[in-house]
Amino acid sequence: MSNEFAIIEGASRSLHLQVAREIAKSILSGALPQESIIPSEMELCEQFGVSRTALREAIKHLSSKGLLESRPKIGTRVKSREHWNMLDSQLLGWMAGIGDLQDTLAEFLALRRAIEPEAAALAAINATAEQRVLLSEYFQKMLAIAKGDDSSDWVEVDLQFHRLIYLATGNNFYIPFANVLQVMFIGFFKHSSKEGGTCIEEHTAIYQAIMAGDANKAREANLALLNNSNHRLPAEDVA
Repeated sequence: MSNEFAIIEGASRSLHLQVAREIAKSILSGALPQESIIPSEMELCEQFGVSRTALREAIKHLSSKGLLESRPKIGTRVKSREHWNMLDSQLLGWMAGIGDLQDTLAEFLALRRAIEPEAAALAAINATAEQRVLLSEYFQKMLAIAKGDDSSDWVEVDLQFHRLIYLATGNNFYIPFANVLQVMFIGFFKHSSKEGGTCIEEHTAIYQAIMAGDANKAREANLALLNNSNHRLPAEDVA
């Protein structure tokens, strides 16, 4: 691998995050292989043009995400992929533009299929009155977009609609997935195929089931959406 990193510039309090991002990208891209020992502290400080304090903070930050591990007399090692916290929103953001985009989107769609239908079912039961009003507002925007000629705002409204479903489950363990969903939409979906439709019929079924408090129909409707639409993924890339 090349040990050359770009000089980091910016406010001192953000230097360690910039360094962490650059090292993380090298790990995620494979430039710094799993189980390999990264360059020494002195080398990295020189390459990034930062202090040891900033570098150590960056290493500590990446260690908390499962990417690195420091050992006395050995150095700092890239941990194997099984230890990486792939649901960390910051790590997901850093992944944008790295590797095969379609593979990443297909894997994320598989995750959504596994958990989102149940989130819709829980939302049908537990959504508050305020959340139902907000869901209705998002749905009305979706209808307007689907009826118009300009679908440029669809991704943002679609994100808010599905994110609210996670938040309306009444289950705190679904909240991190709402944050993951937001990162994936912003960092990945806007860079994927723009040929996907709005799938308004499927979204209508989800909306109506949640508003009616019908958990079974909400679950079935959400699964139908994820099985029948590509969410801007080319069909041949969706498993």
